[in-house]
Amino acid sequence: MKNILLLTDFSNNAWNAIFAALKMHEHTACHFWLLNTYEPSFANILGDKSKERLGVIYDSLSKNSTIELDKSLKYLEINHQNKNHSFEKRSVSNDIVNAVKEICNEKDIDLIVMGTKGATGAKEIFMGSNTVELIKMINSCPILAVPSKHDFKDLSKILFPTEFTRPYTKYELNPLLELAKTWGSEILITHIAVEFSLNEEQISNKEVLIKRLGKVEHSFHNVEMQASVADSISSFATENDADIIVLINYKHTFIEKLTREAVVKKVGFHSEIPLLVLPQ
Repeated sequence: MKNILLLTDFSNNAWNAIFAALKMHEHTACHFWLLNTYEPSFANILGDKSKERLGVIYDSLSKNSTIELDKSLKYLEINHQNKNHSFEKRSVSNDIVNAVKEICNEKDIDLIVMGTKGATGAKEIFMGSNTVELIKMINSCPILAVPSKHDFKDLSKILFPTEFTRPYTKYELNPLLELAKTWGSEILITHIAVEFSLNEEQISNKEVLIKRLGKVEHSFHNVEMQASVADSISSFATENDADIIVLINYKHTFIEKLTREAVVKKVGFHSEIPLLVLPQ
């Protein structure tokens, strides 16, 4: 049975990600953990005279978190009839990264799911601050980020960008292979570069990848670098009707470029489909 962590702030955005996760794993036995975190960021600037007021605020946040989680569980109990799935709640007073780390270790989580959109409110920015922070700080569990407007229906095509610069282990590719086998997907392996000639190491890594994929349907594609990695990946995904983008969280590769573009350069990740980040 898979243990899947669903991050929620009870928004439509969070619910959309939850529904996507439920559909994606409809034929898989799963125990879902609904996690809501709360933490007043202004605690240190209230001053000593406001200690009592701070306690009241914490109590209010705690009660609201529990009430909303109960409502969420009740809704799923009534409207989600799937014998493969069970649910449990967790309300935590902590920042999101530490809360996720704790529950991942405690409950042996197999997948983290979150809805995401730009922290600036700009609709075109896909990777928000919480998404970027989790990707940077958590490299022990896959993270599925679902855009707010995405309506999950199928996984017929999985886009897997790679530079062939590192070998592929069975462990890190397992989530990708499981999805492809469950949905009968084709994996579109894309090499994004200016030059497409491979050195000996890249050729060897490509051969290892082919062996790892086995009988899973797959194809190789060279994609010319555009203005950014994000644009290159997103354009190819749109042109080829991909249903999800899967990336491995290696250092100094696509993920680092994407998060740097999204946060520092404010370019964002212009994708309308989910992003699955696999740990190294």
